[in-house]
Amino acid sequence: MDRSTDLWTFGRGDNFRLQEYLGAHKEFEGDQEGYTFRVWAPNAQAVDLIGDFTDWEARRIPMVRNEGGVWEVFCPDAKEGDIYKYLVTRQNGHQVQKIDPLALWMEKRPNTGSIIKTIPEKNWKDGLWRARRKKLGFKERPVNIYEVHAGSWKRNEDHSSYTFKQLKEELIPYLVEMNYTHVEFMPVMAHPLGLSWGYQLMGYFALEQTYGSPEEFQDFVEECHLNNIGVIVDWVPGHFIINDDALAYYDGTPTFEYQDEHRAHNYGWGALNFDLGKNQVQSFLISSLKFWIDTYHLDGIRVDAVSNMLYLDYDSGPWTPNIDGGNLNYEGVHFLRRLNAIIKNEHPDVMMIAEESSAGQKVTGPEEEGGLGFDYKWNMGWMNDILRFYEEDPVYRKFDFNLVTFSYMYAFSENFLLPFSHDEVVHGKKSLMHKMWGDRYNQFAGLRNLLTYQICHPGKKLLFMGSEFGQFLEWKSEEQLEWGNLEDEMNAKMRRFTSQLNHFYKEHKELWEIDDSFDGLEIIDADNRDQSVLSMVRKNRKGDLLVCVFNMAPVERKDFTIGVPVSAVYEEIWNTELEEWGGVWKEHNPTVQSQEGLWKDYEQTLTFTLPALGASIWKVKRKVRKTKSKTSDKK
Repeated sequence: MDRSTDLWTFGRGDNFRLQEYLGAHKEFEGDQEGYTFRVWAPNAQAVDLIGDFTDWEARRIPMVRNEGGVWEVFCPDAKEGDIYKYLVTRQNGHQVQKIDPLALWMEKRPNTGSIIKTIPEKNWKDGLWRARRKKLGFKERPVNIYEVHAGSWKRNEDHSSYTFKQLKEELIPYLVEMNYTHVEFMPVMAHPLGLSWGYQLMGYFALEQTYGSPEEFQDFVEECHLNNIGVIVDWVPGHFIINDDALAYYDGTPTFEYQDEHRAHNYGWGALNFDLGKNQVQSFLISSLKFWIDTYHLDGIRVDAVSNMLYLDYDSGPWTPNIDGGNLNYEGVHFLRRLNAIIKNEHPDVMMIAEESSAGQKVTGPEEEGGLGFDYKWNMGWMNDILRFYEEDPVYRKFDFNLVTFSYMYAFSENFLLPFSHDEVVHGKKSLMHKMWGDRYNQFAGLRNLLTYQICHPGKKLLFMGSEFGQFLEWKSEEQLEWGNLEDEMNAKMRRFTSQLNHFYKEHKELWEIDDSFDGLEIIDADNRDQSVLSMVRKNRKGDLLVCVFNMAPVERKDFTIGVPVSAVYEEIWNTELEEWGGVWKEHNPTVQSQEGLWKDYEQTLTFTLPALGASIWKVKRKVRKTKSKTSDKK
């Protein structure tokens, strides 16, 4: 079989189906069936194939190097399911057993052997979902993501992680019950240490065997789609584990990593950075991402640690400036733009999301607008500010009210996604529930208020597992969520609240149809520091509106007045202090008609009771003609 084109495009950085060339593939040599193995190790002195079919090192199978630095051998003894590695002899004679970087499956950790695996062609049944996704897209659709660590959502009695077969049976009904639109998994690619949560990757094409087989993950995604749930997966193209049996200095020289020592090493994370300017590395990484999207029908990819790919001084260690003496990684910028352009060309309806913590480089939007081509950027500034504010004693909130209002100064500088992610509920940061001020009652009130504020603020949404029912203990990646909390009435009510809030979000286009401009947002009052009250209007394309009011102090405010843009009878449709959700209100505010009266720039006012530490949302029940003044009658 002539593979010269595959080799040539790989070397040029244009082979985006690299898994069909490198790795292990069932082939025929003459009339003999076996597997052909190919691995890129351009500066190795020799590479031998070892595995179950060679009694490991007892008898090695020498591989032959071609002009592109790829070693190849046909093995008639290899069969599906066999475990294998490459024995790489470096130029100094030192030998290292290495994984196959293109393996589609690997041993269950802590073992690291590659497994010969053919993923059978699946007869997918999610055509309706994919057709709807292609037609409707996601920008003017609700996006409310439940972030999950597959290894700790639930665990078996023997403490082992759930597989995707089990998650299909239990997680998907939960997602439906909770009214989420999407589920996002922290990395599910092969990683040797569970404590890394998957962010120190080893196998860029292999599903982590702890979570089951590739077929089980395909079935999980399909079932999500049949239940109108999108699936997003985290992917880590910036850095990889430093373990000697994985990608690190694969042939004894910088292969996947940068030549420059400082650029290669991520000292803070104990990892190695991919050389994003090397053609073969670009083929490898883009092929990896396309493989996950195509093989598993994913609806979105969240690219981790984008700042580390953009800035040469992002790490805490020494760094080497670019050719202009600056800190911008030109190769990283080029790679990310190229990656997004290629993916969007083939899959314009797949979400590309950046986890990026700086403001130095525009991340969303096309290259011609100065962007990197991502659809969304995590709004880390909003997340940090708003959590600082909600952790604070309400007595002092009026002095820090800018933590709430500052996000409106840059709300549409990028297309933002608002995350309350795993990073905020671990390593001593406390759970969302534990961050809230006050006694147990006020903590639940604060959490209901916070989640409602997230839903009403422009931008797509993400919430990490456990926060939806107010888990008090922070997340532990080696243990399941504190499901026993739900035996407590307040936690059970909190879960019901979140489910209804998510449903409320999906049912109201005002909260998601225009997320990228002030056409969908109108600030009523951002200056009420003394009472710590924020009010705003969210609108849809038809002009329908919701009036959203947030009381961030534990003081009920009777006869509270704000300006409103429409003369109408208003109906309260959301109140976070209802008894059914753990509050003290037995029923909603009564229906109220707006009154004429100048209030800031508004000619109509609305007066009602604003609950303590509560959020109140109003809609127009029916419009009312404004009364003509005597002056206008004379005219």
